[in-house]
Amino acid sequence: MSVLHLAILLPLLAAPFIPFLFRALKRIHTGWFVLIVPVVLFVYFFRFIGITSAGDVVTETVEWMPSLGINFTAYVDGLGLLFALLITGIGALVVLYSIYYLNKDKESLGHFYVYLLLFMGAMLGVVLSDNMVVMYMFWELTSISSFLLIGYWYEKERSRYGARKSMLITVFGGLSMLGGIVILESIVGSFSIRDMVANQAVIADSPFFIAAMILILLGAFTKSAQFPFHIWLPDAMEAPTPVSAYLHSATMVKAGLYLVARMSPVFQESPIWLWTIAAVGTFTLFWGSFNAVKQTDLKGILAFSTVSQLGLIMSLLGLGAAALHYDGMDDNIYMVATIAAIFHLINHATFKGSLFMMVGIVDHETGTRDIRKLGGLMTVMPITFTIAVIGSLSMAGLPPFNGFLSKEMFLKATTKVFSMDFFALDTIGILIPVVAFIASVFTFIYSLIIFTRTFMGKAQFDKLPKQPHEAPIGMLIPPAILAILVVVLGFVPNVLSNSLIKPAVESIYPTLVASGQEVKVDIYFWHGLTPELFMTIGVILLGTLMFYTINKWMGIYNRIPHRLTLNGMYDGTLVWSNKAAYRFKDNYMTGFIRSYLVYIFLFLSGMMLFSMYWFDLFNFSFGEMEPVAPYEYVLGAVVILASIAILFMRSRLPSIILLGVVGYSVALFFVFFNAPDLALTQLVIETVSVALFLLVFYHMPEISKKEVRVKFKIENAIVSIIVGVTVMLLSFMVLSNRSLSSISEYYKENVYDLAAGKNMVNVVLVDFRGFDTLFEIVVLAIAAIGIYTMIKFRTTERTKGAREHEPKK
Repeated sequence: MSVLHLAILLPLLAAPFIPFLFRALKRIHTGWFVLIVPVVLFVYFFRFIGITSAGDVVTETVEWMPSLGINFTAYVDGLGLLFALLITGIGALVVLYSIYYLNKDKESLGHFYVYLLLFMGAMLGVVLSDNMVVMYMFWELTSISSFLLIGYWYEKERSRYGARKSMLITVFGGLSMLGGIVILESIVGSFSIRDMVANQAVIADSPFFIAAMILILLGAFTKSAQFPFHIWLPDAMEAPTPVSAYLHSATMVKAGLYLVARMSPVFQESPIWLWTIAAVGTFTLFWGSFNAVKQTDLKGILAFSTVSQLGLIMSLLGLGAAALHYDGMDDNIYMVATIAAIFHLINHATFKGSLFMMVGIVDHETGTRDIRKLGGLMTVMPITFTIAVIGSLSMAGLPPFNGFLSKEMFLKATTKVFSMDFFALDTIGILIPVVAFIASVFTFIYSLIIFTRTFMGKAQFDKLPKQPHEAPIGMLIPPAILAILVVVLGFVPNVLSNSLIKPAVESIYPTLVASGQEVKVDIYFWHGLTPELFMTIGVILLGTLMFYTINKWMGIYNRIPHRLTLNGMYDGTLVWSNKAAYRFKDNYMTGFIRSYLVYIFLFLSGMMLFSMYWFDLFNFSFGEMEPVAPYEYVLGAVVILASIAILFMRSRLPSIILLGVVGYSVALFFVFFNAPDLALTQLVIETVSVALFLLVFYHMPEISKKEVRVKFKIENAIVSIIVGVTVMLLSFMVLSNRSLSSISEYYKENVYDLAAGKNMVNVVLVDFRGFDTLFEIVVLAIAAIGIYTMIKFRTTERTKGAREHEPKK
C-alpha cells in the first residue's frame, strides 16, 4: 500500500485509538492528539500543488477485487486536491476550535473524535477515489459518520430526529447513485471514472443514459441539500457547532458538488444535464435564501443560507457545462461559470466556516442563539463582532471581500443564458437571472440580520442565560484565520488562480484541455459598467429597503400550513409509512409457520417460472432419460397418494404416519438409484423426525377448524402443486440444457488420487467441500447455543417468578 493510500486511511486508522487516549489521559484534552492528524494530512497534500498546477496527476492502485473490476485507485488531480485541502485544512481549524468549545470533563470526547475522524477519512476517500464502487463505500460512510455526529447529543429528541432525517434522505440518494454506477459500468465495462470519461460518447449513445444521469444526480442532490431534499440540513443543526462548521461549510454538503463536478465530463454533452442542474440549483438558491430570512435561531439562518449557497454553486456547475458547447467562443466565456463555482466553493468554506464558529461563540458565551434575545454584543465581544461582519458581508456579496468577486461572476454567468441557443428556452430562460437576482436580495437581507440583530441595537443582557463576554483566545483563532482568508482572497484573489482554481477547472474540462484550449483564470474587482454590476447595486438598494421594512412583509411566511410544507410532508410520510408497515405486518404475520412457507414457496416458484419463460428455457428433451421400472411407478404412486392423503387427515397421528411413509419411500428411491449413503441418511433423518413428532404429539395443538375447511385444503393443494410442478420443470430444464459436463466426472477421476478415499460422498463432504461442512457445523453450533440460552433464560425466569409468588415466612 502506497503512502497516498495510507494518507487517505490515516483518520480511519487513528480513530480506534482515540477512546484509549481519552480514558488514559484525562488531564489533556483529546482534541490535541486528534489535531495532529488533519495538520499532517494538510501538509502532505499541500505538497501536491506543484504537481497538479503543472497539469499532472498522481495515481496509485491497490488491487482489491480485480476479478470484479474493483480496486482502490487513489487519484489526485486538481479537483481532488482542492477538496482534500479543504477537508484537512478546515478540519484542522475545527478540531482546534472544538478543543475550547467542548468541555473535556462533561463531554464524551472519545466518541466525538472517533466520529469526526471517521467522517474525515470517508470524505478523503470520496474525493480521491477513481473507482466508483470504492467511492460509493466511502460515500455511505460519510452518511453513517454524519448520522453519529449529528446525533452526538443523543439525549435530545431533536438531535435524534435530525440524525435520522439526514440518514434517511442521504442514504436514499446514495442507493440511487449506486444504481447509476451499476448502469454506467454495464455500458462501459469499468467502474473507473477515467474510463467513463474516455468512453463518454458510448455512454451518450446508450438508451440508459438518462436513467444513469438521473440516479447520479439524485445522489448529488440529496447530499448537497438541493430542493426538495434540503430539509435534512436545518435539522442537522442540532449537532455541536464544530460539527456544523465542518459538515455544512466545507465537507459533507460539498460531496454532492464534487460528484457533479467529477461526473460533468461524462454527462455534460447532454443539454438535459446542464438545465437540470442549473434549474435545480437556481431554485434552491432562492428557496434557501427566502426561508433563511424568517429564522430566529442563528444556526437556523446559517442552515438555510448554506442551502442557498450550495444552490448557487450547483447552478454555476450547470451553467458551466455550456462551455463544452461553445468551444472557442469569446475565449469560452461560459467557462467563467465553472471558475466561479470553484472559487465560490473556496470562498463559502472560509466565510461560512467563520460564521458557524462565530455563532458557536455567541451560544457558548451567552447561552442562546435566539436573535430575539440577542443584541448589543458589539461592545462586549468586539473580536467576534468583527468576524461576524466580515463573514456576513462576504456572504452578502459586498466588496472588498471574496464573496463579492464570486457573486459577480455568478451574476455574469446567469446573464449569458440568453446566448445559449443549442437548447430552445424561449421566454423561460429569463427566469434564471431573475430568480438569481431575487435570491441575492434575500441573501443580502439575512446577511444583515446575522450581525445587526446579534451585535447591534439595544442590549438585552437580562434576557440571556449567561453574562456575555468575549471568548477565550483559543476559540477565536480558528474563525479569525478564516476571516483573514476572506479578506486576503478578496484583495489578492489570483493567489489561488493557477495553484488551485485552474487545475480544478481543467479536471472538469479534460476534453477541452486535450484539444488545446487554455483555461484562463484572472479574477479582479473592476469589470466596468456591466449588467452584473448594476444587478449588485439593485440588490443592495432593494435589500436595504426590504430590511428596514421587514415587519411589513414578514406575514407572507405564515400563509402556508405546516402540513403542506416539505417538512410536514416528510413527517406525514413517516407516520403514514409506519402505520402502513404495521398494518401490512399484521396481515402477513399470522403466527402460523405454514403461512410463511406459502409466501416463500409462491415467491420462489413465481421467480423461477418467470425466469424460465423470460430466457425461453421451456424446451425439454427426454431422450437421455432412463426407462422407468414398474416398481418405480408403484413407489411413485405411494408417495403421491400419501402426500395427498395428508391434506385430508383430521388428526395429527395419521398425518405424522403418512409423512413417514413419504420419507421412507424416498429412501427406497435412493436404494433403487444406487445411492446407499443417501438412503441411510434419509432413513435416519426420517426415523428421528417421526420419533420426535410422536414424542411431542401430546403437546401439539389440535387441528383448527380453519385447517379442515375445504377452502383451506384447496389452497394448500394449489400451493403444493405449483411448487411440485416448478421443481419438476426445473429438473427437466437442467437435464435438457446442459452446457457443461457434470462435475461428478471430476470427482470420479480425482477422489482417490487427491483425497485417498474410496467413498466419493464422504470425500466430497470432508475434503472437496470441507469448508461447507465446517460452516454448517458452526451454524448448527450457534443455533444450539442460542436454543440452550433461551431455554436457560426461560427456566431462570420461571424460577424467579415462582420465588416471588412464594408466601413470605
